[in-house]
Amino acid sequence: MDRRSFITMSAIAGAAMVSGCARPAGNGTNGRTPEAKLKLASQEGVAPGESLNEKLDFLEEHGFTGLEPHGANLAERVGEFENALANRQIKICAVVAGFRGFLIAKDPAVRQEAVDSIKTILEAAGALGSTGLIVVPAFNRQESLPHRESREMLVEKLQELGEFAQRHNTRILLEPLNRREAYFLRLLADAAAIAKDTESNGIGVMGDFWHMTWEETSDMCGIFSAADFLHHMHIASRQRRRMPGEDEGDDYTKGFKALKYIGYNDYISLECGSDGDRRETIPAAANLMREQWEKASIC
Repeated sequence: MDRRSFITMSAIAGAAMVSGCARPAGNGTNGRTPEAKLKLASQEGVAPGESLNEKLDFLEEHGFTGLEPHGANLAERVGEFENALANRQIKICAVVAGFRGFLIAKDPAVRQEAVDSIKTILEAAGALGSTGLIVVPAFNRQESLPHRESREMLVEKLQELGEFAQRHNTRILLEPLNRREAYFLRLLADAAAIAKDTESNGIGVMGDFWHMTWEETSDMCGIFSAADFLHHMHIASRQRRRMPGEDEGDDYTKGFKALKYIGYNDYISLECGSDGDRRETIPAAANLMREQWEKASIC
């Protein structure tokens, strides 16, 4: 190991210990962190194709192993997904949104609407083997509440939802957004702290490289701060939210390095638009991610 590599690895280890996120020794083989794997996924609406089977054929052809459907009407589509995924390598990864109401709202009826609709989606997500339902607690478009009140309200509702999610073998995935979209929850560290306070294995966290571009001090620090709570990632170009590689300088190697360090084995899913033909830009994005994943060596 040369001097530069030694300094880089020392910084990684130091950041992990400072954030309290390093995995304990012995968690993997011979006391090492489990080996991370790059598992590519795409949101259903991002993949090209007129039908679900056409989308799956395309993704499977290009080495994707995860599909991220929308939560709206998921309960009515369980059979459709089960049939389409039979004998395929692709699995359902996370489920994105689709619930009604807001978990942080002054009106109790709005909060209850969110809880009830989230439970319906969680039940379907669990039946499909999903890692979890992506939930944004509050957006800028709704009435804001004081931070302390918002946090207490959210933790209380998440404790109930976490227990329900566990019964259905899935989880809630809290997603931090950037400040242009959400007044509450913008950092992975905050999401992980909230998940910790619920004391529920049914509550996890997801990261989004697009939002992290604007909010995190670095991809590496953000991912270390979430560590074992992290169970899903979104990816897009760093400037315009297009396909990875469609913006000049798109670089995810430091984030990938952190994911490798924590032994990340969940999916990285495309959530983005594209200026070009997706039948061409998606394979190009996949190749870029594979190249940068290989480049992100931690040894």
